Amino acid sequence: MFKAWNFNNWLISIFMLMLASSPVYAADAEKQQSEIKGKILVVMTNHSTYPTRSDHTGLWLTELTHFYDVAQTAGYDMDFVSPQGGAVPLDERSLKSIYMDQSAKKHLADPQFMQRLNNTLTPKATDPSHYKAIYYTGGHGTMWDFPNSQGLKQISEKIYQQGGVVSAVCHGVGGLLPLQTPTGQALIAGRTITGFANIEETLSGIKSQVPFSLQDELIQRGATYKRAFLPFTSFVIADDRIITGQNPQSSKEIAVAVVKRLNTLN
Repeated sequence: MFKAWNFNNWLISIFMLMLASSPVYAADAEKQQSEIKGKILVVMTNHSTYPTRSDHTGLWLTELTHFYDVAQTAGYDMDFVSPQGGAVPLDERSLKSIYMDQSAKKHLADPQFMQRLNNTLTPKATDPSHYKAIYYTGGHGTMWDFPNSQGLKQISEKIYQQGGVVSAVCHGVGGLLPLQTPTGQALIAGRTITGFANIEETLSGIKSQVPFSLQDELIQRGATYKRAFLPFTSFVIADDRIITGQNPQSSKEIAVAVVKRLNTLN
């Protein structure tokens, strides 16, 4: 029986080797490995300081990791960019155990993933034609550098003009404030948008630190602002190819919405 078992396994091994080396099987394997639906440009802040607080702001980590996991599973590749390029600071509060799930902890402990966060692209080194969507992550730091980045503005406008999706979550929605149509109108004018709400800013204890009210600025740009009835609950609005999420709790839902819209464009 032992010899027969070895012989049978030998035959199976030879068969699998022949199958793997056949042109049809090899082509299928290569197709599976290269089946990337497209690329998404993920934007993160370089800003880490508050005016008077001693703790530091920066990227709210799960607003990246939740989106990243959903988009990657759906077959989308991602590049990381920031207004200045290089290292991305992490918001200290976002690293507290009450906000971190197992996936976020895994990414935080992954040297390759963290290396990408320390070496983000600059806007000048980014070609908008390579991307089907742009996604602005949040964290209070974004309020200082996202709206003032001409490079990010040009990239986002180009992605939208070429038929792509422009998306943002929480304070990252501030990156949409300077965007314009080819005629010079605010891109979000007349669109339904969400973002970190005034009530959430007050409850978070950061209202006195931020340079402006995101909710008020969105309304001033002509957007119809909406928020969830309960603060800090997931809330996402998809207004055609402009997709926004209200707060950190919205990062998974906005990823699903972006992937769903992108799949209709493929």
